[in-house]
Order: sequence, then C-alpha cells, then structure tokens
Amino acid sequence: MQDGSLRAYPLHDKDVSVDALKDYWYLNVHDNDNGQIQGICCSHDERCLITCGGDGNIFTFDIWSEEEVPKELKVTIPPPRSGLEKEKAAEDIEDPDAYTIEEYKQKKEHERKMKEAEEKKNKKREELSALRQDFALLLQKNQELPKHMQLHREEFEMDRRIFEELDRQTLQRIQLVQKQLAWEHEKQFIALQKLQTQFQDSLEFTLTVHAIQSHHQISTYSLVTVSEKYAQDKKQDDNKWAVLKDKWTALKEAEQVEEEIPRETSPVHRGSVAFENEAEMLKTPEVRKLTTRYIESRREKIRRLVEKYDALKAKIMKRRAEWHELYKSKPRDNCENSKDAEEIKEAQENMGCYRLKTATNYTLTEDERVSTEKKMMQLAILEDLIRKTKENMNEEIVSLRDLKVSTIDKIKSLVKEVKSIQASLDVSEHLPIPLIPQLHPDEVPEKIVEYNSDVLLKFKEEQEAKAKLQEPLEGCSSSRAFRHVFLQPPPVEQGHPMAQAGDASAVVTEEEEAFEMEKAEPTEMELEILKREKIKNLYLQETLINKINTLVINFDAELRLLRHKKLKMDLQMKSADLRCITCCEELLILKKLEVHEDLLEEQICALINEQEDIHSKLKSYLAQLEDRKCEIVMLEEREKALYASFEASLGENNEFADFLTDILKKEVECVEKEVGREAGEENENEEEDDEKPDLKTDEENCGSENVVFDDSLCPEGCSEDLFLNTIQLRQQRIGIEKALEEEKKVAAHLKKEYNALAIKAKEIETSLDKTNRELEAFQWEKLHRLNELDVVVPLRLHQVQCLADGEMPRDFSQTLVFTNQSLQYLQKRIVDLRNEKRMQREIHKKAKEQHRQLLQDKKEMETEIQGLEERCNSLMMEKFGRLVDFEAVQAHSVNIPMEQMKVRIMEKEYEHFVELKEWEERIVALQQQLTKLTRENTSKLHQLNRFCHEKHQLETELESLTTGQGGEFEGTQIADIKETARLESRLMNVTYEVALLREEIS
Repeated sequence: MQDGSLRAYPLHDKDVSVDALKDYWYLNVHDNDNGQIQGICCSHDERCLITCGGDGNIFTFDIWSEEEVPKELKVTIPPPRSGLEKEKAAEDIEDPDAYTIEEYKQKKEHERKMKEAEEKKNKKREELSALRQDFALLLQKNQELPKHMQLHREEFEMDRRIFEELDRQTLQRIQLVQKQLAWEHEKQFIALQKLQTQFQDSLEFTLTVHAIQSHHQISTYSLVTVSEKYAQDKKQDDNKWAVLKDKWTALKEAEQVEEEIPRETSPVHRGSVAFENEAEMLKTPEVRKLTTRYIESRREKIRRLVEKYDALKAKIMKRRAEWHELYKSKPRDNCENSKDAEEIKEAQENMGCYRLKTATNYTLTEDERVSTEKKMMQLAILEDLIRKTKENMNEEIVSLRDLKVSTIDKIKSLVKEVKSIQASLDVSEHLPIPLIPQLHPDEVPEKIVEYNSDVLLKFKEEQEAKAKLQEPLEGCSSSRAFRHVFLQPPPVEQGHPMAQAGDASAVVTEEEEAFEMEKAEPTEMELEILKREKIKNLYLQETLINKINTLVINFDAELRLLRHKKLKMDLQMKSADLRCITCCEELLILKKLEVHEDLLEEQICALINEQEDIHSKLKSYLAQLEDRKCEIVMLEEREKALYASFEASLGENNEFADFLTDILKKEVECVEKEVGREAGEENENEEEDDEKPDLKTDEENCGSENVVFDDSLCPEGCSEDLFLNTIQLRQQRIGIEKALEEEKKVAAHLKKEYNALAIKAKEIETSLDKTNRELEAFQWEKLHRLNELDVVVPLRLHQVQCLADGEMPRDFSQTLVFTNQSLQYLQKRIVDLRNEKRMQREIHKKAKEQHRQLLQDKKEMETEIQGLEERCNSLMMEKFGRLVDFEAVQAHSVNIPMEQMKVRIMEKEYEHFVELKEWEERIVALQQQLTKLTRENTSKLHQLNRFCHEKHQLETELESLTTGQGGEFEGTQIADIKETARLESRLMNVTYEVALLREEIS
C-alpha cells in the first residue's frame, strides 16, 4: 500500500493457511508517488470497500457475493498470476521536469494554437510587405517625375488622424511597458549603485599632472582609509577617573555645613485689600443719596490714609532690608575676599608645574594626565589632520588638472582660429602653430572604469564567442577583457592633431574653391581692402599665437608653484608620520600600564562608594540618636510629672506619706527584681551593671531588703482613693522606667555603631588618600616611562643655539627643544610678568592709601553720627519730654478695624432708617385698608340688622297667619305648602348671607 496499490486475496473457509495468500489480485488506483493509502475500511453493511490515499482521492469498491453477481455481467476472471514477486517492477519516471499526460495534452493544444496564430501573422506580414513594396514603387515613380510634378510627402497621407492615433497608441504602450519594468529598472539601478559603491567609489586613483613645456610633474597623495578603532567621536565625555574625582570632591564639599541667614520678609497688609473688596461689593447702580455719598467719601479717605501709611511702612521696611543686606555683606576683620581666594585656588590648580618633567618633584595636574583613551584620541585627531591636509592638496592637484583640460580646450579653439586666418594668407607668411598639448593616461585614471553601451555590447559578443569556442579561460579573462575595452585610445573627437589638420585642410580647400570661382582682375579699391585684411590677419595670427604661448607658460608656472608647496608639505607630512610613530609607541606603553592603573582606579571607585555608604549610614544613625534623645527627655519629663502629681495628691502633713512613698518606690522595685529573677538568668547577667545602683537606692530608701509591703490592703485611716491612685501611679512608673531603660539601651547601641562607623570612615579616608598618592606616583612613573622614548625633531643648523665655544656640541642630552612660538611666548612672558609685578605693587600701594583714608573717614563719620544722635535726643527731650521712635510713629497707621466699624455703623443706621421709613409707609397703608374694611363691615352689619328685623317681622306675620287666618286656607292646602316652601328657601338664603357676613367680619 506504499505505492497506492491494493491487493485482494481469494480465501475459502476450509482452506485458510499461509499458502492460500500466495495468489492475489493487484489493483493500482492511487498515485504511485504521493498516493500512499492512509485508510481502508468497509461500510456498515459490508457491501462497499472504501480507500483513502495521500493524493487526496477516495475510491469505493462494491463487494458482491457469487449469488448477487448478475449472469450477464459475469465474466471469466483469470486466475491470479503466480511468481509476480520475482518479476522486475516497471521503472518509474523520476525526472521532475517530465510532463504528465495532462500536461502533454495541454502543451500539444497550446502548440497547435500558436502554430495557427503564427500562420495568420505570416499572412499579415506578407500582405504588409506587398503594400510596402507598392508604396516604395510609388515613391520611386514620384521621384522620377519633374520637380513641378512631384507630390510632397504629406500628400501621400490619406488621414492625419490615423498617424496621430498610432502615435498615441505607441506612447501608451511605451508608458505601459515603463510601468511594468519600473520595479525591475529600480532593482537593476540599485544593484548598479551597490556595485559602484563597492568597487568604483572605494578606488583611490593616483593622479599625476605633467607640465607642458618641461619635465616637471606633480602627483597626488595615496590616501589610506582610516582604521575603525580610531574613527570615534571626538566630543566624548570625561573618563572614569575624572568622574570619580568629581564625586570625591563633591563628597568633601557635602561634609561642610554652611549657615544661612533667613531673609526677612515684609508683612503684607491685608486690611486695605479687604476694605476695597467691601467697597466694591457695596456699589450699586442706583442714584446715590447724600448719606451714601458721605459714607463713600469717608471710605475713600480711609483708603487713601491706608495707602499712604502702607507706602511709608514699605519704604521703612525696604530701608531696613537694605541696611540688613549691607551689614550682611560686610566681611569680617579676618575674612578674605572669596573671589580672590577662588582665583588663587584656581591658579594653583591649573597653572601647572614649570619644573622639568624628569624631576622627581614634578607634579601632574588632572588635565595633564595621559591615559589610553586620550592617547588614542590624540592619534585619531593627528591621522584625521594628516588625511584632511592630503585631501586638500589632492583637491588642488585635481583643480590643476581641470585647469590643464580647460587650457587645452582654449588652445584648440585658438588653433582653429589661427588655421582659419592662415587660410586667407600666403604660405610664406604662415607662422609655426604651437602643438596642442595632450593629456597623459596617468592624468585621467578615472577613465579606466568608464563604460558605455557600445563597450558592454562588445564585451558581450566577446563572451559569447568564447563560450561557443569553449576555450579554457586563463586567469581572470573577464577583467582583462574589461581592461582591454576600457583602455582603448580616446576617439578622434578628443583631439588628434592629424585629424584636426585634416579638418582644417578640408575647410581651406572649400574656401579656396569659393575664392577661385571668379578670377577677375581686382580694382585698386579691392587691392587696398585686401591689403588691410592681410595686415589685420597677420596681427590676429601673431596675437593668437602669443595667447597660446601665454596659456602654456601660465599653466607651467602654476604647476611649479604647487609643486614647491607640495615639497614643503612633504616635510610636514614626514614629521607628522614620525609623530604618529611616537604616539603609537606611547600607546603601547600605556596599554601595558593600563592594567595596574585600572586596578588603582577600581580601588578608588570602591573606596569612594563605600565612603558614600558609610556617610549615609552615619547620617541615619545621627538622626536616630537625636530621636532617641528626644524620647528619653520626654520620658524623664513624664516621670517628673508623675512624682509631682503624687506629691500634690498627698497634700501637707499626711501621716501615710512615707508608707505610700514606699509603696510607690521601694516595694514595687523589690517585686520587679523578684519577677525578673524568676523570669530568667540571662537578663540578670546582661543588666547586672544597671541593677547595682538601683539596689543601693533601694537600701537607702527602705533601709532593709527583707521588708516587703503588702500593697493589696489599704491601712486603717488612709483614704482608699489615695491608695488606689498610688497603685495606678506605680503602674505608670513601671511602664515609664521600662520604656526609659529600653530607649537608653537602643541609644547606647546606636552610639556604639556610630563610633564603629566613624572609625571605619577614617580608615577608608586614609586608605583613599594612600591610594590617591599611589596613583599620583604611578602617573609620575608612567610619565617617566614616556619621557624615555626618543622623539625625532627635524632641525636646521641655524636653529641650534646651545653652541660650545662656537662649535656644535656632541651631546644633546642636556638640551631643551622649543618651538619658535613657545620660545617667543616665554620671552614675552618674562617681560609681561615684570610689568605685572610692577603694576601689582602700584595697586597694592594705592589700596593701602585707600584703606588708610577709609579708616580716617570712618572715624570722622562715627563722630559726626554720634554728635547728630546726641543733638536729636536733646531736641526730643526738650519737645516731648522723652525719646520717641519716629519710625514707629511714621509707620503707625490709622485704626483700620475701628474706622471700618464706624463706616458699618453709619451704613447700618442708614439701612435701619430706610427700613423704618418703609415700615411706617406700610403701617399707613394698612391703617387705610383697615378703615376701609371697618366701613365695609359696618355697612354689612347694618344690612344684617335690617335682615334680622325683616326676619322677625316675617316670623310674626307667619305666626299670625297660622293662628288667626288658618280657616281661610283650609281649602287651599296646596297653595299654602308652596308658599311655605318659598319662605323657607328665602329664610335659608338669608341665614347663609348672614353667616358669610359674620365670617368676613371675624
């Protein structure tokens, strides 16, 4: 089943053995390569067999018994073949490029369609070629006709719009093809740029410029690429030693505590602000009356007074602040000028050591210390300067080459003009034309890598020819082919003299033919004109030749000047190379000593970090000690307060005072000792020293250790409240003493740790100083090792000044080498220092005189101030009878709250007056309304009275009618009933109106 095949074995119930499995049917339904059978099973009714292969196909087989097979479908099944295992299996096609049957059919169909299309194209091409031949015949016949009968080319166009449409379609196709090939074009362009960057741009050609009339030449410098280890940023941060040094100095400065005087701030007067806010709140848009105007005038007057006194007070406070700042800035008698001290310190740190570097007492400043990083940076800067100088010189040489090219172009144009002028002159009058200078191959080395489409096509043809011949390639044939193609001689356009001469002769022959067309004899006027033209041409010929010679001479002069400049630069470059060698040797020495220096710097870094940690711990311990001391003081004060409250509770002449005191002190302490002994022996050993003074005090207080007081019972005659209060105070005392003892232990432990840390800090400081001294000694040793190197200094004989008896010394070991600038600077510095010393003496002399004058002026001012104070005091005593502080009087302002209260009282009075007036008006209106209602009620009472009389009359009439005249109405009962109902309704209405009137009256 690995190859997608299926086997069926015929089995019988009686004959089931291994021999029965030899014969089988072989069915190959799945793919041979990828059709491995993954699953095989029967259906639920066992009528179908289902197989699933790795090629994604599922096949179903029907399983029929012999009875179910129809007779017409029965066929004779051949018996299974035997010995099939021994036969060789058919070889499968293993070629991955071979076509399958389906692909072969598709290919045949595609080829058939392409063949039909090609036949159609060939027919169309034949038709087009026939039309082109006909059109060519027409054009030929048109050319054979006379000119006046020929047709123009535009007349052959049947419709111009057809050509426009064709051009438009062609343009669209071109744009479409450009869009389709845009990505490929960009890809190839980027690949070309990468190749140029990798091969062409990295090339540095050596350019040589030759003189025209001499053998002088000048070449560019061959530059070497800068190594990556030196190509680093020049503006880097300070090295780690400088960082450590700054950290150490900052730590030293942090230890010094500076006292700061708090600045006095002038108080802000808020009364006027509040007063103004109230004034704004009370403003109303109504018409102001006299009272409100008076109140506002008072308020404005108070505001002005407040502003006046506030300004005066601010002026006084400002004057006091100025006096305070003046006295604050006044230096002490033994104080030095901080600015001068800083300048002196800076000068001492940065002025350097002017002793010889070989001296043992030579000291190095922080900036003069040499490290590997500094030396590498110095070497990188030196190489960068050398490279930049060479690049500048190369640019000048390239510009000189460009000048030669432009000079050659100018000479070519001048030669053409000279030849055109000589064409009109006689051969005997011709002057020799200077040769046109040519560019040497080493002057244009960049043309080696230049190419064009023709060169590439030629190279392609050569490669194809070589591939066809299949000849073995020797060496790098492709590069040789490129070199052969790129080193071809320049085309004729770049100026070969023979080609130019041929062109000129062609021009001359054409001009001679033009002049020889007419050979008539010239007149006198024409002869004169020809003579003038001849003189003019001779002058122009001579002038142009002189110009050519001048251009050549000027170019050669520029080349010689640049060559002289390059020779001087060669000396400088050689000195720079020697300096680079010296720097490299110094760098090797520094790298050897770098390990020990790093160890010392790491030690210093570790010590500084440890010192910082210890200082932070010391600060935290100091803060904790201060907190513990405050806690101890608070507990002692609480204990004192407890004893004071106990003394106050006892009162005077209390007969149980001793007993209660013993309960409070001695007995309680004895009980605490017994409890402590029962608790454990470890605490006794630790607190033995602290308990001894307590025992002594106990003996003094109670006199005997065996006395134990019973504090559970109150003695007779003693106040029970006092006894209970004593018990409570005892418990409080126990808690206070325990807390006090714990705080003292913690304070002692902190003090012990603080002292240990202080000792450790001193040890670290001494070790840090020792390590710094070792580092300084190591720096001096490193400098001594660097000074042992030999440095090459090129000198001339006139620069040697240390002559011995007019002769050159043999040993230069005891000599010093200075540059001219440094020597001149030292000589100038001597004179400057003398002048500066003289000037400082004069300044000191003037300062002494000024100091003396200031002291004298100070004494005079003090005497004058004292006299003015005495006079002021005497005048105050005469006028006021006592001394008065005028600043306080000036600063005294009005009583703002009182004035505000006065204004508010006036406002309230005015408001009350207005309110009383409104109430009086309301009372008058209510009185009028009351009189009106009284009148209405009176009229309604009269009406009620009248109704009552009418009711009474009606009742009497009704009674009289019912008694005296009852017989008359016996027959008319219905009329009486109606009348009675009418009267009753009327009576009800009247009673209702009376009730309403009563309600209104009430």
